Amino acid sequence: MPRCRLPAHPAHGHLIKRPFESLDGSVDYPHLLAPLDLGFTTLPNRVLMGSMHTGLEDRAKDYDRLAAYFAERARGGVGLMVTGGIAPNIEGWLKPFGGRLSMPWHVARHRTLTRAVHDEGGRVCMQILHGGRYAYHPLSVAPSRIKSPITPFTPRALSTRGVERTIRAFVDCAKLARDAGYDGVEIMGSEGYLINEFLAARTNRRDDAWGGSAEKRMRFPVEIVRRTREAVGRDFILVYRLSMLDLVDDAQAWDDVVRLGKAVEAAGATIINTGIGWHEARVPTIVTSVPRAAFTAITRKLKGEVALPLVATNRINMPDVAERVLAAGDADMVSMARPLLADADWVAKAKAGRADRINTCIACNQACLDHVFQNRVASCLVNPRACHETDIVIRPATQKRRYAVVGAGPAGLAASTTLAERGHAVTLYDAADVIGGQFDVARRIPGKEEFDETLRYFRHRLADTGVDVRLGTRVDAATLAAEGFDAVVVATGITPRKLSMPGGDDPRVLGYLDVLRGGVEVGPRVAVIGAGGIGFDVAEFLVEHVPSPTTDVARWTREWGVDLSHAVPGGLAKPAPEPPARKVWLLQRTPGTPGKRLNKTTGWVHRATLKAKRVTMLGGVAYERFDDEGLHIVVDDAPQVLAVDHVVVCAGQEPNRALADALGALGVATHVIGGADVAAELDAKRAIAQGTRLAASL
Repeated sequence: MPRCRLPAHPAHGHLIKRPFESLDGSVDYPHLLAPLDLGFTTLPNRVLMGSMHTGLEDRAKDYDRLAAYFAERARGGVGLMVTGGIAPNIEGWLKPFGGRLSMPWHVARHRTLTRAVHDEGGRVCMQILHGGRYAYHPLSVAPSRIKSPITPFTPRALSTRGVERTIRAFVDCAKLARDAGYDGVEIMGSEGYLINEFLAARTNRRDDAWGGSAEKRMRFPVEIVRRTREAVGRDFILVYRLSMLDLVDDAQAWDDVVRLGKAVEAAGATIINTGIGWHEARVPTIVTSVPRAAFTAITRKLKGEVALPLVATNRINMPDVAERVLAAGDADMVSMARPLLADADWVAKAKAGRADRINTCIACNQACLDHVFQNRVASCLVNPRACHETDIVIRPATQKRRYAVVGAGPAGLAASTTLAERGHAVTLYDAADVIGGQFDVARRIPGKEEFDETLRYFRHRLADTGVDVRLGTRVDAATLAAEGFDAVVVATGITPRKLSMPGGDDPRVLGYLDVLRGGVEVGPRVAVIGAGGIGFDVAEFLVEHVPSPTTDVARWTREWGVDLSHAVPGGLAKPAPEPPARKVWLLQRTPGTPGKRLNKTTGWVHRATLKAKRVTMLGGVAYERFDDEGLHIVVDDAPQVLAVDHVVVCAGQEPNRALADALGALGVATHVIGGADVAAELDAKRAIAQGTRLAASL
């Protein structure tokens, strides 16, 4: 076939010499898989594994685990990786005793990581991150004494000598990183951390040489980059994470972003990575309801202003998305953190023309960011081995056995495919005609379209591992016992609770499964009983139009008030949410505001979405009855009637253990996982992890 010629890189004029070919000989992702010449070194492709804290960076004893995590991704072909944030001094800790590289004796633990990566042929940079006013400890510092809205500590304002001392700390940290064997460092200048705080009038009220005008505010990052380059030499990758869209008020104007980009380039940076949004911003930037590649236009806006390679980021999770971004000229590289948590072989599968086998990141945040905020080691809902490579080891079975798995939801899919991968003979039963269980329901929620990707992944994985799949088959204990399986894994899921009140059996009182599966036409006024995760999902399903804005960048940016033209500093505009499809009341028995128990990194997005759709959310509700007048409730001792057409019940569920109990009575070896084991709240993270760990141990 003819060679594929790519446009010259704007900085280096480098053309690839040979395309990467898929198994059928076609070139699927020529831009994504093209090498990138940095002058003193060449990266094998345009994939940068972005920085993400795992919780393993903070203790020396965890660096063997951290090394295994990075080594697996280096083996998978990532062009360049960046570690989670490492503080350059104690003041810069994200939390007490967090990851830090400031003393010579810290170097040894990092060498464990870099050696493991280099043994696999990979390259890795260490991110230097100073928490600034986001630091969760009383020693925090900032340009000015202004408290962050998301931390309880008020920072101390750095003195002039303190600023110089902090710059030296960045430089010394970079020198130690080089001693530790890193291929470079990324200087974290975005997301509202210390460097970003110096750049914005919002957080920098200084009137000395480090504040006042935009030029003085940008001195801090420029001096860090310039002095770091002088200290580490020319053959060391220096990535600068530039905040291109702050998404807060009193932020950087676009002209200031451009000036900083040019100054950072002149100071010696090798690559400019994109930063999107401060952590205190009112706009979500990484959750699953954000459209894919929603922010790449802002990286493209900087193209031509600087000659360095530019990296686009946020919600780029599949090779076709990355290829479109690069082919359109939006960027020279793409940064992905969570997608490589979900699948360490992401690049290798793209290169082999097997993108349909990628275990796609669904941007749920449940096992990665939520774990980190709980001071737990990160993992991944769809890949529980992430950050647990040394304790979840999938080894070939020493003795092949026959297993039945009943239930093709997340738990059953994880268990059956892991068992089959190990060499066991597995038969998977489900009464439904499709796989997925609750995942097949969840994918219908606006903003959760990504769940389709997980089901696609498991369909291929079932075929590739040779699982005997029997859908549309309701199986009983006697049949399973007669088949003589060595053991049965019961993953039969849950049974939704019914509502016990007068009128609860009215046909207008619906279960959430009936609504989400499309079996019932719901009227224009609806009460949702139960404000847990399922209740919020159902409420969003009822108020959103189809297709939802989560699939359309233009509609989504209007809804949330994002100005990708950056006409105003920070890129904020007035939100213009679309009118709701229905009037919805979201109710809970527990006193207080609904949604307080939702996950930390995504709960606020769900609450804001329903507020924008004018959903009435009530806590402390007592349910009296349902009749032709509507739903009779009592709130704060005051009776009221909601004149609704339908009531949707999301009031919890019970484990469906009937089959497990029957198998136990027959003496069949039985393992119960997923919702059939615990059904307090549907939890795919626990279900997939439980299924995987069980299958790895049998």
